[in-house]
Amino acid sequence: MSFEINQAQDPYFRARNRMIESLRSKGIKDERVLKAMAAIPRHSFVEGALQAKAYGDHPLPIPGGQTISQPYMVAKMTELLGVTKRDKVLEIGAGSAYQTCVLSQVAGLVFSIERIEELAKLAKARIRQFGIDNVILRCADGTLGWPEHAPYQGILAAAAAPEVPQPLIDQLAVGGRLVLPVGTEQNQRLLCIRKTERGIETEQHGGVVFVKMIGKQGWQS
Repeated sequence: MSFEINQAQDPYFRARNRMIESLRSKGIKDERVLKAMAAIPRHSFVEGALQAKAYGDHPLPIPGGQTISQPYMVAKMTELLGVTKRDKVLEIGAGSAYQTCVLSQVAGLVFSIERIEELAKLAKARIRQFGIDNVILRCADGTLGWPEHAPYQGILAAAAAPEVPQPLIDQLAVGGRLVLPVGTEQNQRLLCIRKTERGIETEQHGGVVFVKMIGKQGWQS
């Protein structure tokens, strides 16, 4: 499914284009990611009072004490994942479903998990609203993954774990990538983990600040 927006009726069209130019200037090169983010109306994923701020490069609050990640981080993590329309992806932490919708445009099938029931309901409603038919979402403990549909060519977690949850490594396909923040509440690093026949290879991509990944294989509270 591709987003089709009537530009004449979209008051945020220019703001979204400025966001895309900002992403390019910051080093995002994957045209598929940029195209997806140019099409998806980020303002529809935050409450009305915050919509005017939706295309600034900063996170915004959403219900449940969570956040919608800054556009650059969404673009960076999706680019690092490197998936195609032939691939199956697992997302941990659907939140507002903005990252979910971006993934739906670059991956073949997206399995998404959201721990907070209120957010899971909102995310499902937005996915239906935009007619997206390649996302399956459930409310569960994301640190355990979704083993019934493994292995995944890509796994993306939009919350920080104290260490890499082993179930996510186990559910990653050989040749696949796991992108997630890992560290303490105040000091996290964005990791891109590749699973090979010989084991795992890990790259670091700078310091980040995400909400905690809560669950059996993450933070306890």
